[in-house]
Amino acid sequence: MSLTTSQKKIAIGSFLGWSLDGYDIVLMLLVIPSISQLFFPSKDPVFSILATFASYTVTLIMRPLGSVIFGIYGDKFGRKKSMIITILGFSVATFAVGLLPTYAVVGVFAPLLLIMVRLIQGIFAGGEWGSGAVLTIESIPKQKRGLLSGFLQSGFSFGFLLAAISFQIITLAFPGDMFGEIGWRILFFTGIIPGFVALFVRISMDESPLWVKKNKESGLERTPLRSIVFGIHKKEFLLCAAIMTGLVYMYHGSISILPTYLEQFGNFDKRQIALIMIYATASSWVGMILTGWLSQKIGRKKSMLVFVSASILVSIPLASAILENVYGLVVYVVMFAFVISTASGPIPAYFSERFPTQIRNSAAGFSYNAGLLFGSWSPLIALSLMSYVPKQMIPVALGINIIIGAIIVIVPTLLSRETKDVDL
Repeated sequence: MSLTTSQKKIAIGSFLGWSLDGYDIVLMLLVIPSISQLFFPSKDPVFSILATFASYTVTLIMRPLGSVIFGIYGDKFGRKKSMIITILGFSVATFAVGLLPTYAVVGVFAPLLLIMVRLIQGIFAGGEWGSGAVLTIESIPKQKRGLLSGFLQSGFSFGFLLAAISFQIITLAFPGDMFGEIGWRILFFTGIIPGFVALFVRISMDESPLWVKKNKESGLERTPLRSIVFGIHKKEFLLCAAIMTGLVYMYHGSISILPTYLEQFGNFDKRQIALIMIYATASSWVGMILTGWLSQKIGRKKSMLVFVSASILVSIPLASAILENVYGLVVYVVMFAFVISTASGPIPAYFSERFPTQIRNSAAGFSYNAGLLFGSWSPLIALSLMSYVPKQMIPVALGINIIIGAIIVIVPTLLSRETKDVDL
């Protein structure tokens, strides 16, 4: 792609960090049906699963706080330093989940410890995306922002893919009850590996040239959060947060809930689910790169609107086809993931282009994580809906939940300005 060695290191370092975020989130989602009774024992399995989903979701409560802390740090002291701290903290927290005692060992302290670790992890995770996104976009030529944006954003799905492959391997190595005893712990231990790989790459990469220039000119913002939330950038922040809310709502309401959807309502076993998730996440990975590339051709807004609008049309039919386990299941899963989960490809570029350098890390990161805070409740809402409707209406409930997310995306996107050709 005619990038310099320095630019390639930055792109890969950011990609790997976002991959680790996806890896950890997916590990939790993949094991929820297996560990729900270990941390939240109940005679009602639906309650246990909902409680475990909630412990996953509380991580997101801390993400906006983490984006503020590390966003301000990145704006004042450099994107690279912020990225090194977040990846280190995030990796250690992922590893720590595998060390947690269960309810049978320490009683009520088990879910409390799980929630505490996930909250701490949320702070580091909240600072991860913003620093990596703005550093990458600030360091590459304008004509390559779209493609690199899609590549960076696809890191989450790449992490999802790695997690699905790891899940497949662990379920084969620890079949049956062995998975609930030790297999899930091994999965979380593996999270330290991509973290250290990303850390090694990040230590050797360069700082953002735009930030370095602003720092030398003493042009950095002293109180970035005030200007983002209450000042001249308030409208941009609110629109970005709303867009991200819808995109996250769609992603987590489709791909993230898919393992539970297949196991609880489709009677698929773990091995089948692991294989299906490999196809789904690979499709999402490629799709985000494509939407990023497309955004450089037709614009950020049009690229997102094309995929979001298509999601409204296909969500219910594809959700039905997947659950029925009909011939051609893999094709339906690939289409489902490709159309519904990939509209966020242009987001790293789109958000970075909307804010000035002196507050870009704080503004982009806070906007993104504000969307995660609200949009990531989608699996809980979808699961609640599907648990209380007739069997034949379960795919419709899932599809309607996705359509809600799509509408949330469309409105603020239409109200937003195009940024493809702006200079940073």
